[in-house]
Amino acid sequence: MARQEAKKDVVIVGLGWTGAIAGIELAQEGLEIVALERGRDQATVPEFKYPDQIDELTWGVRLKNMQHPRRQTVTVRRNGDETALPLRALGSFLPADGVGGAGTHWNGLNWRPQPEEMRLLSHIRENWGDEIIPEGMSLGDYPVTYDELEPFFTRFEQVAGISGQAGNLNGQIQPGGNPFEGWRSTDYPMPPMPTTWDSHKFREAALAMGLHPFPAPAGIASTSYVNPYGMQMGPCNLCGFCERYGCYQYSKSSPQTAILDALKRHPNFSYRTHAEVLRVELAPDGRTATGVTYFDEEAQEEVFQPADIVILAAYQLNNVHLMMVSGLAEIYDPATDQGVLGKNYGYQMNGGATLFFRDEHFNPFVGHGSNGMCIDDYGMNRNDYGALGFIGGAYWRSGLTNGQPIRSMPLPSGTPSWGAGWKAGVGEWYGHAMSIGSHGSNMSYRANHLDLDPTYTDRHGRPLMRMTFDWQENDLRMNQYMKARVEEVAASMNPDIMQSSFKGPGARYDVRPYQTTHNTGGHIMSASPNEGVVNRYSQMWGQHNVFAMGAGNFVQNTQYNPTGLLGGLAYWTVDAIRSQYLSNPRPLV
Repeated sequence: MARQEAKKDVVIVGLGWTGAIAGIELAQEGLEIVALERGRDQATVPEFKYPDQIDELTWGVRLKNMQHPRRQTVTVRRNGDETALPLRALGSFLPADGVGGAGTHWNGLNWRPQPEEMRLLSHIRENWGDEIIPEGMSLGDYPVTYDELEPFFTRFEQVAGISGQAGNLNGQIQPGGNPFEGWRSTDYPMPPMPTTWDSHKFREAALAMGLHPFPAPAGIASTSYVNPYGMQMGPCNLCGFCERYGCYQYSKSSPQTAILDALKRHPNFSYRTHAEVLRVELAPDGRTATGVTYFDEEAQEEVFQPADIVILAAYQLNNVHLMMVSGLAEIYDPATDQGVLGKNYGYQMNGGATLFFRDEHFNPFVGHGSNGMCIDDYGMNRNDYGALGFIGGAYWRSGLTNGQPIRSMPLPSGTPSWGAGWKAGVGEWYGHAMSIGSHGSNMSYRANHLDLDPTYTDRHGRPLMRMTFDWQENDLRMNQYMKARVEEVAASMNPDIMQSSFKGPGARYDVRPYQTTHNTGGHIMSASPNEGVVNRYSQMWGQHNVFAMGAGNFVQNTQYNPTGLLGGLAYWTVDAIRSQYLSNPRPLV
């Protein structure tokens, strides 16, 4: 018999970006709220204090901020003919562990989607017709538009504290910004970060080729800033310890910096750490949730937390798994194209070129996770899919993000990986390299999905979630197109050595090297319950008092880092809860 806690109005599963947003917005309504976080508590002080947090071995290599596979993992296969095996060591992606979630260790790149990405299927049909969509590709429109979300993108940028340069201000193109972005009602809260030498060189080369460079939109404070919750940010000192690290400087946008201390001041909010939610409990008719059952690590027992509203705000993979083991929706079967839960799993398609200059001196120890100049000339709303033979796009970025000596020591191909030859290579080339990266979209396919593994279970006896994913030819063609364009710009800069790394035709997914922590889909938004898991307000189609937030809502992955869309959708959802649901709990669609 599980121990039972006193009933709350709201229980939130996970205390990262979306959990923190839901917590503080609903606490303002006077609701009694508890958040359950499976990991440890962590704050800027003392957990991120200097110099402890810039220990590259602990945080950058041994991944202390990340989920531990021995406690929670997935099984992975590339297609239905393979046997999925458990992921034993993190590589391809790095889900977080602890208060703040992935918002603690992200690099800070914060993008809005393009309006066309929110209605991709309609965009393709109107311009090229269904005939260009490859067989097995599973595209869709979001049931909410860019225009509807614009105020909520703005709200998230103001709360997170984003630095940047507007490119489209109320329909007027602004010099120096991204001319291809969707309209915005106001400029970024802070001006863009300063430019390092490599990104300056890229900017000049891009301009010379008729392209449109602009500073990367950064969740990094370029100056002092106070957000709408009264939380303060200090200007970044470009220490280069952003991605994989908590920020000791109060400069990187994170739940700790932007929301959590303000949230903790609400007496009607509480949170419990080392509380791993095992399942959402349903009423006998299955149409509403009664609360959640979690495992209390300290007491080593199961606990039932009753609540009127359940908000799933864990990482995408964990949200989908929790829904599956709780029976919240029918699990997707690609063979029949029936079911919705686990459908449209997506990732990201990236590549890049490294340029070496013997007589150019860069300072790789000066940077931040969102550093650099970008172009969007080959983005989703710029490409002629019919002529190019693929659906998708990418933005590019050039900028030094860190000079950490263990993980970031670019050397020309053929340099020994250890010993005297490696030391000689470092001596010759350290500080003489820069890169141009392509960050691309990943379409959704029937073949790429999530379900429950028939063999492996976790420590609580629940089936592990199984990931079936491989690269598809459409996205590989897009990546090769980006390779050709990147190499044109790189060659125009006359490097002494240039080398590229782009996945080519026939490439297979490899779970070992890190690629991005941009796992998306699985509990996608939809206009009807037979197409997806949640409606336009992130409300479960089958249980109206359960709301699911995060990148699991993405219908297909955009070309951008997901946090801006994730944050905008979170504010859109809590606004609907506050303005429509609380006064009359019901299905909102």
